[in-house]
Order: sequence, then C-alpha cells, then structure tokens
Amino acid sequence: MTVLAFDTATAACSVALGRADGEVFEHRPESGRMLERPAHATELLPAIVELLDRAGAGWDEIERLAVGVGPGAFTGLRIGVTTARAIATARGLRLTPVSSLSALAAGTGASNPPDGAATVAKGGEQAGTCVLPVIDARRGEYFYRLPGGEDCVSGPDELIDRVAGLEARAVGDGAIKLRDRLVEAGLQVPAGDDPRHVVSAVAIIELSRAAVAGEPASVVPNYIRPPDAKVSSRERWLVNAES
Repeated sequence: MTVLAFDTATAACSVALGRADGEVFEHRPESGRMLERPAHATELLPAIVELLDRAGAGWDEIERLAVGVGPGAFTGLRIGVTTARAIATARGLRLTPVSSLSALAAGTGASNPPDGAATVAKGGEQAGTCVLPVIDARRGEYFYRLPGGEDCVSGPDELIDRVAGLEARAVGDGAIKLRDRLVEAGLQVPAGDDPRHVVSAVAIIELSRAAVAGEPASVVPNYIRPPDAKVSSRERWLVNAES
C-alpha cells in the first residue's frame, strides 16, 4: 500500500511517502527551518511532487493519506488539512488524522505505550526516559503533551512547573526556544540542529496504521485554543473544529 503523509503544524513542512514495497521517501527540513518564516503554501505541493518523482509513483498509486492535525500554527494547519482533504476527495480516499505532538515524540525513535507517554527506545539515554514534545504556540504560549497523553497549552512558567524534575528529553521548536529553562528544570534538550526537533512525516505514516480513517470532510485541525486568524465564511469549519 502506498501511503502519503505530511505535517504543517510548525514552520517546517514535513512530507513522507511509503511505497507498497516498504521503501520510504522523506522530505524533512533541517530544524533551523522551524525558526524561519513559514512557506507551506509554496513548499507543500512541490515537496509531495518531488517525493512522488523520487519514488517513481503517480498520484493514482496513493492508497492511504494521513495528515498531522496539530496542535500548531493556525495558518500552517489550515493549509495542511485543507490540502489533505482536497487530495483525499479527488482520489476518493479516506483521510487519517494524526496528532502532531504524537508524531513529534514518535519521530525521536521513541516507543509509545498505551498511556500516551513516549519513552526513549534508542539514542543513548536511559531506557524509560519520557519524550516531551513542545511546539511553539506563539502569543507567549506553548503546546506540549505530558506523560499520560494530555495535550496542553500554557505559558512557559506553567510548562516548567509541570515538567520540572521529569526524567525526559524535550524536542520541538518550543523546546529549542525554552532550552535553558528546560535544562535548568532537569530535562534533556538535543542540540538545536538535531533533526528530532522536526515533526516526522514518517512517524505520521506509522501512527496512522493504528488510527481511524474518516471521510475527508470529518477531519479538522486540533487547535486546543481559539485561533487568532480571520477566515472566510467558506472556511468556517476551520475555527469550529473541536479542540
């Protein structure tokens, strides 16, 4: 089965294509891209086409489609989910939504036990160390997933209070920005250029295997908080999405 997956929750646009023979092709930008201006509108479709070309596959060969639904930046999620819905509708496919925070944690090479806590499976850290995914939510806030699977949004002070002393490795653009405070609180934070800070679309493919696919129109972004962007009446579904 040929699977296409992508995520636009952060400024870095990640895309992956898994061919039926098991070979996987990935577009995963350098972590520094997350700290630059987003350009999903001009990067997403070209990245998908480039992967199709590399894989020697055509649009009609895509049999499953999965998309990161956040939480993350409103504009990025709007572009990603809208694009996924359009492709799925055009190809007559069901669409699988995947948490961007879950994909960020899983993309570190961590395992994900049923309770939602991600634990390090490789990389040299002590086995059992949690992975704390942190995405910059702007407005001085951060999205993160606590051990146990609870998605949260808060300012940096509350985040640090909730994770202080946790045996964890923090990843994501939010972890890069809060590096000093997270390290002071006892957490590990990889170097800023570490690829584990970027949401992995390959992880979205893997997580989609156990997720429930739905009709394209049923897939909406997970904002957690009300978006601060204005949308047209035709895009009202974007701001009425359940958190």
